[in-house]
Amino acid sequence: MKFVKILAAAGLTVAMAYGTAMAIPSEQIAIPSTDAKGFKEVTLNVISTQRFSTKADAGASSYDAGVLVGVLPFESLKLEIGFDYLTSNLQFDTHADNHPFYFNAKLATPEDLGFKGMPAFAVGVYNLGTYDKPELAAPGLGNSTRQDLAYGLVAKTLPVIGRLSAGGYVGAKRALANGSNTINTNQNSGVMVSWDRGITEISDKLWLGIDYMSGNNANGELGIGGSWAFTKQVTLLAGVQTFNPGYKLSAGDQGFIPGGKPAFTTQLFINLP
Repeated sequence: MKFVKILAAAGLTVAMAYGTAMAIPSEQIAIPSTDAKGFKEVTLNVISTQRFSTKADAGASSYDAGVLVGVLPFESLKLEIGFDYLTSNLQFDTHADNHPFYFNAKLATPEDLGFKGMPAFAVGVYNLGTYDKPELAAPGLGNSTRQDLAYGLVAKTLPVIGRLSAGGYVGAKRALANGSNTINTNQNSGVMVSWDRGITEISDKLWLGIDYMSGNNANGELGIGGSWAFTKQVTLLAGVQTFNPGYKLSAGDQGFIPGGKPAFTTQLFINLP
């Protein structure tokens, strides 16, 4: 019994602390967008997500290096695939740090494809991890990096307002279980919404965005940020993420908010010629 309690506590720490485990396709701040890479387009990304707090319940900061490649030779139907190396720099030395490889893929269509005013569409998967050992998990929790998030999005750009996107996702219950939100709850699905706009009134290099993902799991967040395109090849995004805003802690959470405390993210994107 003592061993089970220790294992459960360890599992909870892993689920709570490694909150920002995201390895995703073309994105807004954190959620996917309906954009996708064209044929043979390649983008390298270097992402740092740093907690504002150093307390134990803040969660781990994370570092992500990845690549996205467009693989379909069509203008009206794009498919990108991606690979990421994601780590907390061994802050917790968990199974996630020891298995840092993730994959993603997205199929997308542009706006106005079939008729004028038709929205853009995208479907995809991300956070496809490589580790899954349910037999080692504490009761009600997972022991897995295979979040396997499948999503669908629709987006429409409106004059002056900008682009509005909305959709939903579902993922693996075991990998997304945490605290009070065990595998028997609906912590593995939710909505995705966002707004983004190029601020051309100031500069055609400036972009602003807001995104939100529900779910009471490690990925639930509200993100606000902006980016600056230094050249056609190099863009830097900076933003703030608050994880599961409004979440009400219960006894099972042991003081940990799913996803952890707020963080500052910087995201460097390099488009190869």
